[in-house]
Amino acid sequence: MAQARVRLTPAGPTPATAFLSGSKPRSSHFSFSTKLTPNSLYTAAAANAPAAPIVVVGSANADIYVEINRLPLVGETVAASAGRSLAGGKGANQAACGGRLALGPTYLVARVGDDANGRLLEGALADAGGVRTDRVARAANAPSGHAVVMLMPDGQNSIIIVGGANMEGWAAGINPEDLELIQKAGVLLLQREIPDWVNVQAAQAAKNAGVPVIMDAGGMDAPVPGELLSLVDIFSPNETELARLTGLPTESFEQISQAARQCHKMGVKEVLVKLGSQGSALFVEGEEPIRQPIIPATEVIDTTGAGDTFTSAFAVALVEGKPKKECMRFAAAAASLCVRVKGAIPSMPDRKSVVKLLESVQVE
Repeated sequence: MAQARVRLTPAGPTPATAFLSGSKPRSSHFSFSTKLTPNSLYTAAAANAPAAPIVVVGSANADIYVEINRLPLVGETVAASAGRSLAGGKGANQAACGGRLALGPTYLVARVGDDANGRLLEGALADAGGVRTDRVARAANAPSGHAVVMLMPDGQNSIIIVGGANMEGWAAGINPEDLELIQKAGVLLLQREIPDWVNVQAAQAAKNAGVPVIMDAGGMDAPVPGELLSLVDIFSPNETELARLTGLPTESFEQISQAARQCHKMGVKEVLVKLGSQGSALFVEGEEPIRQPIIPATEVIDTTGAGDTFTSAFAVALVEGKPKKECMRFAAAAASLCVRVKGAIPSMPDRKSVVKLLESVQVE
């Protein structure tokens, strides 16, 4: 399948509960400490040596947003109060977030169609700030991927994805120059909105070079191949995805812990679970879980990009060499800011805003 390389210039009140994308709201039944201790993540990091690049291999979608009061029943038609098209896709979301938060460069390796949606995506990524888009290629024989995002009044959403170029545009796989880029990265971010075999190729290149691999579980509704899981250093599902992939219930923290242990048995050493209104938890094999509460948002507008923001922000802090607990705090703050704005890529916060929020929480 022919591809044309696209080269773009890098773009250099009572709190409401913030939910990480895809998670279901539930009443509180986990106990978290909300005390945040001072740390060095938010000080003069820019004075240090530039961080290694963040490389995202993944999807780019044109998201068609429709705002509805409730999901339609089978055979029913409901009217939307509003609708519009915005750039999204888990890969593009994570790259946009990394571009705004990271001290070093963030690259997106992706495929879009040679069509209007592809140009929408290219423009949005160029405008996102900090994303290197010269590794985005146009697939001549496949349309751009797109998604229908059904947004409810409380900010929760349901999403239907059409793969398009994300699934069909990889031809022989990842280009050699992109594999070389992956091997020089500080971290590789993957999701499941592109073919598993492409993720395996990217993860194998990273593993060969000692580059950590973080894989978001969102996307394909199918078991994760063992070959892929064996190459992943940190696996990041939400509790719904964790239940589906392990076949175990995730209604309590103990059940979530058991499901995470099942992931350990499947070959993943670290499982970073996004728990919606209950925050997040990192399960490292052989160690006690690290728990992180949410940082409440003043208002929840749209949770669509919150999970991708969390995963990407965690990766940004990880590349900077921060302890895992600090990575989780940084990610929680980024997700809290994300849900306050409509749209996935438009909602990604910048580093200054995240630092300011964390400083205000620490003062409290």
